[in-house]
Amino acid sequence: MDLVLNSVLTCPECGHQAAETMPTNACQFFYECLACHTLLRPKPGDCCVFCSYGSVPCPPVQQQRSCCGG
Repeated sequence: MDLVLNSVLTCPECGHQAAETMPTNACQFFYECLACHTLLRPKPGDCCVFCSYGSVPCPPVQQQRSCCGG
């Protein structure tokens, strides 16, 4: 399975979308919306902002392995 490293984050506050490259060696817990500056955090049960607000889950989840050592 090929990893997808690009994901489109959608801000739940204003709906702004931004294409971002996901890190492969760490989870991204915070992301500041470029439009409204809301600080996004993962939803309960998700490991990172890409799993909560992205069009594609983070690389460890794509590989069906534990993210962040948890």
